[in-house]
Amino acid sequence: MSQQHSAAPARHLAGTVADRRDWWRDAVIYQVYPRSFADSNGDGMGDLEGVRSRLPYLRDLGVDAVWLSPFYASPQADAGYDVADYRAVDPMFGTLLDADALIRDAHGLGLRIIVDLVPNHSSDQHEWFKRALAEGPGSPLRERYHFRPGKGAGGELPPNDWESIFGGPAWTRVTEPDGTPGEWYLHLFAPEQPDFNWNHPAVGDEFRSILRFWLDMGVDGFRIDVAHGLVKAEGLPDLGSHEQLKLLGNDVMPFFDQDGVHDIYRQWRGILDEYAGERIFVAEAWTPTVERTAHYVRPDELHQAFNFQYLGTAWDAEELRGVIDRTLEAMRPVGAPATWVLSNHDVTRHATRFANPPGLGTQIRTAGDRELGLRRARAATLLMLALPGSAYVYQGEELGLPDVVDLPDEVRQDPAYFRGAGQDGFRDGCRVPIPWTREGSSYGFGDGGSWLPQPAGWGALSVQAQTGAPGSTLELYRTALRLRRTRPDLGAGDAVEWLAAPEGVLAFRRGDFGCVANTTGAPVRVPAHGRVLLGSGEVTQAGEEVEVPADTTVWWSAAAV
Repeated sequence: MSQQHSAAPARHLAGTVADRRDWWRDAVIYQVYPRSFADSNGDGMGDLEGVRSRLPYLRDLGVDAVWLSPFYASPQADAGYDVADYRAVDPMFGTLLDADALIRDAHGLGLRIIVDLVPNHSSDQHEWFKRALAEGPGSPLRERYHFRPGKGAGGELPPNDWESIFGGPAWTRVTEPDGTPGEWYLHLFAPEQPDFNWNHPAVGDEFRSILRFWLDMGVDGFRIDVAHGLVKAEGLPDLGSHEQLKLLGNDVMPFFDQDGVHDIYRQWRGILDEYAGERIFVAEAWTPTVERTAHYVRPDELHQAFNFQYLGTAWDAEELRGVIDRTLEAMRPVGAPATWVLSNHDVTRHATRFANPPGLGTQIRTAGDRELGLRRARAATLLMLALPGSAYVYQGEELGLPDVVDLPDEVRQDPAYFRGAGQDGFRDGCRVPIPWTREGSSYGFGDGGSWLPQPAGWGALSVQAQTGAPGSTLELYRTALRLRRTRPDLGAGDAVEWLAAPEGVLAFRRGDFGCVANTTGAPVRVPAHGRVLLGSGEVTQAGEEVEVPADTTVWWSAAAV
């Protein structure tokens, strides 16, 4: 049996954003990393006009919304997550007029636009921070950040033992205007990213104003960066241990997932609810458990929170079923949809993660078995899209792109790489610009090369090469998203009905729709619960049984499409 049907474009309402209530509960949201998506002016860096030019592609892919990683004015010490001006577009990406045109065009194509918001920290080139340094100790601007005197006889030691996520201490000592060593400031990430003090009322006032600025421009929502990090424990207490990064995700830290963050989000929700069109908040909230993640999506707070527990789960039926059950159970009491995600701009692409043995984490330096990784990635995609809730797709995963694991050291730009500790610093591999055409200096990304080198052979994975090609990963995504949009059982609800299945196989039903995922390395035969709709690989239906190949997912229907 052929593994997929024709790839007709998904249905969208032309000329307006589709007016569908609670659209975000089962939305498929596509992440665009602007510098690596499309370059309109040939400078080797992607930009907003490049994104705008490719919006029809995203419409035809079948997604509901586009999330844009930061494009604000920034020195780019951390790829734009160090914001100098939250109301300006960095010249490398364009202008506010370009942002306005992108939002308008997206709405005309039936797509919503979600922008990144970075409230935990600013750039050290933010006007507040520059003035805080220039005015010296006692400056009122220093109260908007975490400035503290150091420990030791001469203040030569950091104020506490907190460590940066990027490695090293989370504190940097400043040189005061008179040239003497002075106070220290907190930065949970790079030294160029000082943390805001959210106990200061001016910080809250500023971000409420920023929200309104972009809502008035027409954005449909915000993805909140480090949503778990805004509030720090009273007194900034020592943690009492080293290698703190290894503790993340296991316990509540004095600088992460403090209960006070929820007061902030309740205030923000009140602002968002003033605007028509069902605007949404999405939390990047790293928490110890999915139950704590659910706190962020209570009815009066945020709408969605990324499911990082799912992203980090191995391609293993038992582990997957466990995290699926825990997620659905945790979200049900707060009435929030589950979210499912396999890749993003901070982790190794799942086509490469699944190509390697399990247990290596989410940043992997080896290519592994490319064929195996792609087969599992395709199967994992169909499983993800069959679950109730909202799904996120990172740019290029619909092309089956692997991580670029062999970038030379001299071209790397991930700041964590240069810190020599903390994160592995290999995020550049998932940020290499995506290929659009079979040939060209940057495979259609732009006329002036690309800011990170693309591998030889990238053109064979391009949009042009895969469009209309039977069995291609791009056509698999297009077909899956079309089916998801046309079938009410897909995405809706908050539960699955698990069915009996062989060891290593997941099988569940949702109304007339069913899904079987074989995570083993061998083919299995399962009952034919209905007519096969789609498979991530070649599946064979013979009478009352379906043979599902190794590392393959199949969708079936008990009713006519």
